[in-house]
Amino acid sequence: MASTTMADRTVAGFEPARLALVLGGLVFLVMMLLGLLMKASQADLLPLDPRLFYEIMTAHGIGMVGTAGLTGIGILWHFLGRHVTLDERAFWAFLGLFLSGVVLILGAIFLGGSAAAWTFLYPLPAVSGGVWSPNVAVLYLAGLALVGVGFLLVHLECARALRAAWGGLGRALAWPLLFRGRQDPVPPPTVVAAAAVTIFDLLGLVFGAAVILISILEILLAGVGLDPLVAKNMIYFFGHVFINATIYMAVIAVYEIVPDYTGRRWKTSRVFAGAWSVVLLFVMAVYPHHLLQDTVMPAWALVAGQVLSYGSAVPLVAVTTLGLLSYLYRSGARLDLSASLLVLGVAGWTAGVMPAWIDGIVAVNKVMHNTLWVPGHFHMYLILGQVAMVWGTLSWLAHGRNVAGLSGGDRLLLGSYVVGGAGLTLGFLVAGAASVPRRWAVHEPSWIVHDLPAVFFAILVLVGAAGFFLRALPGLLTAAGATREAG
Repeated sequence: MASTTMADRTVAGFEPARLALVLGGLVFLVMMLLGLLMKASQADLLPLDPRLFYEIMTAHGIGMVGTAGLTGIGILWHFLGRHVTLDERAFWAFLGLFLSGVVLILGAIFLGGSAAAWTFLYPLPAVSGGVWSPNVAVLYLAGLALVGVGFLLVHLECARALRAAWGGLGRALAWPLLFRGRQDPVPPPTVVAAAAVTIFDLLGLVFGAAVILISILEILLAGVGLDPLVAKNMIYFFGHVFINATIYMAVIAVYEIVPDYTGRRWKTSRVFAGAWSVVLLFVMAVYPHHLLQDTVMPAWALVAGQVLSYGSAVPLVAVTTLGLLSYLYRSGARLDLSASLLVLGVAGWTAGVMPAWIDGIVAVNKVMHNTLWVPGHFHMYLILGQVAMVWGTLSWLAHGRNVAGLSGGDRLLLGSYVVGGAGLTLGFLVAGAASVPRRWAVHEPSWIVHDLPAVFFAILVLVGAAGFFLRALPGLLTAAGATREAG
């Protein structure tokens, strides 16, 4: 349970996790470019055929979600490997399954014409109105299944390692400390967070795998089917849990890296353990707020989704956001690019809660849910939240702590990314408030006033992100070689 050396990290999975983060960073840039193309098309600057637009929209959506998962699990694996012994073969198997699934998904989209969006909403993959064939739907769903099985494998290995090191997942969650007031030893924050994420993401993945398998069987076998409302609940339970898990995995980097700057070790308190236990329950319980427009849903489920959505932000703000501020306060920490991006990630994550919280109000949801308000809040979560934490982690892995702080070039890149990310996401929210619909390939002339500034801000985001990645890449490759030699 003690920290390991660099050589030990190779055994603990350092190399495949680094590869996952580098691949993820590269794919993030490609997905951002696709997003820029879509926004330029809506602004009538670079019009795309609507069919191609929806294919790009599907690739962008599933690509961002999958890559957020890839980078999140890379962060979790790397830092959890400091505290438990992980079997590296599980992560290599995950990468193999993940990349195989990506090949099938991209083939289904750009060769087969699949454009059902990332949620693969049942029974749309099989009922496309002739836009793509049932075989293409099977190919797309099979790709999703391979990716999901990969995540299941790596989470099962994390669960095994946590149980072996801490004598059970309850102890890894610091439940003896939470309920009895004492535990020896107390698990570090990374272990508590990893245990919570492992539990709820495993459950989400099981539901996702089940509905994907049933969808495939319905296409291949006559008489197989599923109630559409049950299927939608399964899909959104999986989707909500999975995308939230990507953020909760990435925040582990904050717990591990920020103490290098503040000189204050992040500690597991009873409040911290309690907050993560609440997160464990709330992440799974609040998903009905995605179904507030489904009037056939049981009323109690919709009420629960709305009420729990109000409280779901509390653990985040109380533990991670306020905790980060308290650790930084009067610490004398000199923030470099890596630390600044991690702090930005927590700030963006916290800010992204607010429009999500507003959309979770039934009266607002009826009007806003199918507008650009929703892409506004989840782009804020990702661009200024999870993805910012990934850029910060990549920078730290490449260069470590820079005692000189931010250079002039770093400030320009960071400024471009922050201004672009804030402008783009706030622009989405303003457009949503003006009832501009989401998922429309062609925009009315009156909507283009919202699209033109978004193109500019998207370019700023891409410039900043490309700068972060290119700045970190040489150091990442050099450090990877040094690690292999140390191993």
